[in-house]
Amino acid sequence: MSRNGLLIDYEFCTGCHSCEAACKKELNLPAGKFGIKLAKNGPFKLNEVDDKWELTYVPVPTQLCNLCGDRVASGKKPNCVQHCQASVIEYGPVEELAVKLNNKARQVLFIP
Repeated sequence: MSRNGLLIDYEFCTGCHSCEAACKKELNLPAGKFGIKLAKNGPFKLNEVDDKWELTYVPVPTQLCNLCGDRVASGKKPNCVQHCQASVIEYGPVEELAVKLNNKARQVLFIP
């Protein structure tokens, strides 16, 4: 049986926190506890020539993430995947997700 994981394409993450909220609800987590936590990098100026800035958000699964085992067992997607408004979180077999890492930069693979 293959292991499953999450492929997170953070290039287009908007920082909406819907993954955090959906996960907290699914796992019934108290304040201050997260199954997935949004990390913020920036804003910072890209260079001194242009007036271009970068702000990046990266959803980071924590040790509390169980890939929504009960939901997945009933044929549903993990809650963070289901509710990601930018569709940047993908669930599936690690082997398949790892192949997709070669397709573009700014992705991370979470394997619990």
